[in-house]
Amino acid sequence: MALLTALSVTVAVTSPASAYPGPGRVTGDVGVHDPSVVKRTDGSYLVAHTGDNISLKTSADRIAFRDAGSAFPGGAPWTTGYTGGGRHLWAPDLSYHNGQYWLYYSASTFGSNKSAIFLATSPSGNSGTWTHRGLVVESRTSDDFNAIDPDLVVDHQGRWWLSFGSFWSGIKMVALNPSNGLRSDSVIRSIAGRNGGPIEAPTIVKRGSYYYLFVSFDYCCRGASSTYRVMAGRSTSVTGPFYDRNGTPMTSGGGTEILAGHDNVHGPGHQDVFADVDSDVLVYHYYADNGAPLLGINLLAYDSAGWPFVY
Repeated sequence: MALLTALSVTVAVTSPASAYPGPGRVTGDVGVHDPSVVKRTDGSYLVAHTGDNISLKTSADRIAFRDAGSAFPGGAPWTTGYTGGGRHLWAPDLSYHNGQYWLYYSASTFGSNKSAIFLATSPSGNSGTWTHRGLVVESRTSDDFNAIDPDLVVDHQGRWWLSFGSFWSGIKMVALNPSNGLRSDSVIRSIAGRNGGPIEAPTIVKRGSYYYLFVSFDYCCRGASSTYRVMAGRSTSVTGPFYDRNGTPMTSGGGTEILAGHDNVHGPGHQDVFADVDSDVLVYHYYADNGAPLLGINLLAYDSAGWPFVY
């Protein structure tokens, strides 16, 4: 289903932020933070986002959304050692592989890197059907990284990788065992960073010869004062090195901006990318003038040099 009316996809990638398109039309229950979307086997859409016990939403057409409960309506007691006893779980990543829905998600408290990423699976994705599969990776206050904001990518050889990270020394990656979705070794790789500056929310997709790494720069969670923006780089290898359009390594602060605040769209970020029948789709949250976090959806294309842009 076309989310947007037909638009030219020859938009200049170097357009100023004021020229960025507005989000596509969405209706219904569209209050979200840190959204991830998967297209279900029946053609509908499942959204997971930050909330008590991981909040869920569904849509039949990628326009009208409705609340669909939480992943763990009975609670997730295995996470409370990282949340200070709270139920709020963060930044899920949804995907579908091998006949199951896979959900990676974060447990932490704001500003702390005592954090953990857990895995659950479900045959349907519906509330209450998710089975806890275990701890994937954790970080402690003595570590120089933060185990939140997971994203699963399966490379062209069928190998599974989880990228993650927020602030500290940047974005990390670990190898996973495809049979159970848990870690396959003890190696932690660095794939992007800003020398301690604000970078988080990695998403990796393979298109053509390149793996594209999307991240969020700057500051989330400040309502209409948020400065989040979506940046991208690419590599011929899933583990990097990733470079931006100017050839700057993403491990040295590189990143090509593809979406930033404009008009009444404040702090767009914590992006997810998935393929649909009409286009690649960029999903993110942004803040309205009143500070409310809302679901943003745009289509994503690639210019003649292979760099992504929203339309």
